[in-house]
Order: sequence, then structure tokens, then C-alpha cells
Amino acid sequence: MADVSELQARALLTAKAVRARAGEMLAIGLSGGLTHFTVDLDRMDGVAEAVLAVTRKAYPTLDIPFHARWRHFVFAGIDRWAQLADAASWPDRAARARAEFDLAIVSVLLDAGAGAAWRYRDASTGQGIGRSEGLAIASLDMFAGGLFSRDAHAPFRADADVLAKLPLAALNSAFQASDANPLLGLEGRTDLLRRLGKQVAARADVFGMHDAPRPGGLFDHIAAQATNGAIPAPAILSAVLNQLGPIWPSRLELAGVPLGDCWRHPAIKADDATAGLVPLHKLSQWLSYSLIEPLQRAGFDVTDIDGLTGLAEYRNGGLFVDHGVLRLRDAADADRAHAVDSLLVVEWRALTVALLDRVAELVRAKLGRTPQSLSLASILEGGTWAAGRAIAFARRPDGSPPLKVISDGTVF
Repeated sequence: MADVSELQARALLTAKAVRARAGEMLAIGLSGGLTHFTVDLDRMDGVAEAVLAVTRKAYPTLDIPFHARWRHFVFAGIDRWAQLADAASWPDRAARARAEFDLAIVSVLLDAGAGAAWRYRDASTGQGIGRSEGLAIASLDMFAGGLFSRDAHAPFRADADVLAKLPLAALNSAFQASDANPLLGLEGRTDLLRRLGKQVAARADVFGMHDAPRPGGLFDHIAAQATNGAIPAPAILSAVLNQLGPIWPSRLELAGVPLGDCWRHPAIKADDATAGLVPLHKLSQWLSYSLIEPLQRAGFDVTDIDGLTGLAEYRNGGLFVDHGVLRLRDAADADRAHAVDSLLVVEWRALTVALLDRVAELVRAKLGRTPQSLSLASILEGGTWAAGRAIAFARRPDGSPPLKVISDGTVF
């Protein structure tokens, strides 16, 4: 049986813990108790209006999909993955779902900020694509080309043994990276995929229930937890965090449990071993959002989608800084580079999660919608991420975020 501190550690591997601790951070900020930020909620209406403006432009009918990796596979009006998947022959819906889990997991882990200079030249349009969209199309091309598969006749898969030995040179070449086209954090991404391969291979009981061990085996693990065909979205995150948690490098552990995207901040109080710990799980939650649609296509009803939280990343966070909801106590901090575990970055990211819930309420109120008819995942997509990017480009020619974070390629 797990001891008490292990149970406390596992409790941090939940969306509920992310939301609760982020809420604590906002409460501290509103009472003036944070070291680096003050919070001005009077400016939130302006944020909600900015989110609505970009949402209406992108989705005039307000029929908004979830914020997920699948959006980035649509380029020049064509859904690249749907085109490939619809043309393929699948033995059953589960086989397609496993392939989609493989693709989503690998693609999300490869996406952790590209830097402003890098571009991927798309073979079919000849266009250079940057940032997340470029990383997505590049990763889809790798997947479709069989880079992660052990079987040349079955490219649409990612095998654990191939991932575990992935050469840096292969990714470097596939991303078209060079001195003239620099891509940030490529070593970190390569290491992450190798760790993924090793973890999946080591847990064949989870990832190899119906096939050779592959990340897509997580589909079967999650599907087995369905009740009457329904799976709550927080259960997807729980599976991602508990089964993939060991792949994250050099992070905090509690009672031998790796805590992933979880950081220290002394303002967060608790009367147990989790005192001072702030879980955020940004990439894992984005991945969880990206696994909803494959589960739905496989026939499952994914419930409690708002049980997941907003994402603690620089576009959402920049939205609140650039609109003046969050203000630095020391203006010089805008010119400094900050480590991802610094108190400033931990405050910024946690405040972002809590404020996204607030902005979602405002957006729904303006549209006369409920959480059931307009999920947080759709507001992120519509939405907050795009509005954060829009104001970043309006304020700074290169569209860089308002704060500089030193990232190792595995957080953002």
C-alpha cells in the first residue's frame, strides 16, 4: 500500500491540484502578497474583449474546436492529418486511435518553443512555417514518413525501441535545422523522445496491451477505464502524468514520485509534504486536450472537459502582462532573463492558470454561454492563445513574449 507522502505526491498529479494552487497564488496576489507581481482585475474586461475579437475573426459562427495539437496540422486550409488518416485503411477505430495517440504524444513533446528565427519549408506549398505551426507540420511529416516506426510498410506508428535510440542528427535533419536556421532546445527534445521510448518499453503492461510497446498503447490503458463508454477528461491527464511522468528530466520528486512540471514557491502553504509546491503540468495538459478527439472518434464520450485547466505558457501569460492585469513590481525584470524555476516565472505561470478561469467566465457571460456550451478548451483555442500572440506582435515587432524565460525545450 502507498504511504501517506506518496499519496500526497500523486495528488499533485491532477488538474484539481493545479487549479487549487493557482487559485491560492491569485488570492495572494490580490492581497498584495507576491514578490514579483501585482494584479489589477479591473483590466480583465479588456482582456475578455480582446479574446472575443480574435475568436470572432477565426470562428465567425462561434463553433470553436478544442485547443489541441490537431489544429496545427491544418495548413493552407487543408487538414493534413485527416487527409492521410482518411485515405489509410484501419482494421478498426482503435487502430486509428493508437496511431493518433502516437502522433499527438510525439508531436507535443517535440513542440516546446522554436525561437523566432527558425522556419520549416513545407514541401507541398513551398512556404516557410515558423513557431508551433512549423513544428507541428514538421513532426507530422516525420510521422507520415515513418521516422518513428520500426516497419517501413507501416509508417503511422511510433515504436518504443525506435524512439529510445533516436539519433539527434535525424531530428536535426527532419526539422531542417542548421546554423542559418537555428532551432532552440533540439537536444532537450531528442532526449525527451528517447526517455519516452525507454519508459514505454519498460511499461509494456500499460503501453503494449494490444501491440508492440508504443506511446499509442496509452489509448488502450485509458479506454479500459471507461464507464458506460464515458471517460472524464481529468482521467486522461492522470494517465498522462502517472504513466509518462518519469520522462521529464531533473525535476522535483516527492516520495519517489516524479512531479513533472511542478515548482517551489514559499507563499503556497499546506500542512503536509506538498507545502510550497505549485503543479502546472502545461505540456501534459495540452497533450491531454489533444487526446480528447481521438477518444471521441473511437466512440468514447469524454466528459468534464472543464476539469482540465488553462495552460501556463507564455502566450496565455503574456496576454495578462501585455494587457496590464499583471504588473511587475520591478520594471527592470522585463529586461532580464528568468530561469523557469525562478519565483517570478512560477508566480507568472500560476497566476495565468487562475486568470484563464476568470476570463473564461467573462467571455461566456458576454456570449450568453455556459461551460457546457463553451468549454475552457474552446476559449483557449478561440481565444486566449491567439489574443496573447496578437498583442505580443502589436507591442513588439518580433512577437516575443513580454518576459524572457530560459527554457530547456521541455516546459513551454
